[in-house]
Amino acid sequence: MEYNALGKSGLKVSRLCLGAAFRASLFKADYDEDACIRTMHRALDAGINFIDTANYYSYGRSEEMLAKALRGKRDDVVLATKVCAQVKDDPGPNDTGLSRYHILRECERSLRRLGTDHIDLYLLHTPDETTPIEETLRALDDLVRQGKVRYIGCCNFAAWQVVQALWCSDVRNLNAFVSIQNQYSLLNRWELEPELLPVCREYGLGITTYSPLAVGLLTGRFRRGQPVPPGTPWSDGEPHAGQFEQAMTEQADAVVHCLIEIGAARGKTPAQVALRWLLDQPDVNAVILGPDLPSHVDEALGALGWQLDTDEWAILDALSAAPAPRKFA
Repeated sequence: MEYNALGKSGLKVSRLCLGAAFRASLFKADYDEDACIRTMHRALDAGINFIDTANYYSYGRSEEMLAKALRGKRDDVVLATKVCAQVKDDPGPNDTGLSRYHILRECERSLRRLGTDHIDLYLLHTPDETTPIEETLRALDDLVRQGKVRYIGCCNFAAWQVVQALWCSDVRNLNAFVSIQNQYSLLNRWELEPELLPVCREYGLGITTYSPLAVGLLTGRFRRGQPVPPGTPWSDGEPHAGQFEQAMTEQADAVVHCLIEIGAARGKTPAQVALRWLLDQPDVNAVILGPDLPSHVDEALGALGWQLDTDEWAILDALSAAPAPRKFA
């Protein structure tokens, strides 16, 4: 396993992070708890020490599952969870957002579900335009000073919102963000690269990225003009049904074709090549995986221990360079 510091902090995290949303399982009534726990254990056994979840994921079920999987292993894991999104289907006025009320209440609930006395990295899941950022940061600062949270960060913030939060922490002498989390892949470079990446470099923020395979589009299973494989997020009745033709553009298909060719020459799968492209980005500290089975973890591990050469990098960079304002999560 490869490890590095999260931004300019002293916290060491694995380059691959286990995302514990388990959308293909936990969000369904007939979820397979055993498969989820076996997947988590496979990641831990492989040296992954960084796990990402949220109170929103199946309304706490992901956190509860993690508590079971981490029994006897908690002290060796960097555990991240999030706050902001609604916590039930019919949310009340304080069941969402980044108010002091919501943050302090949801932190206590997350701690109980996770079966732990602290959260290593507490993330703001999305911005909240209805709450002053100072109120949010003061609540987080209190949690850090109380020992309930070790580090703080944000997800899905625009560059100006990150800078605003850093400025507020600085002038108010509050604990500041150590990292951001945003979508980043060969099919979505526009969200991170133009503005957020320079901000993170300037202020020493760590970067973790989610949806590295663009909801499966970069696995090689999907090609433009071909039927959508059944049982995937893009098939009938699933979250992205009807969006496949819009997502699999000529440019996206060209990227997939290149991943297949590089993978064939390297003895790697297209997904492993796509993950390696992210791991080769010097500013990316950790790539968040979304495995549903232990075999998915095993495939992701094949992205470690090698690098793309100059020619492979150049062609992937050229094919994916023209950004399109699309987001699939």
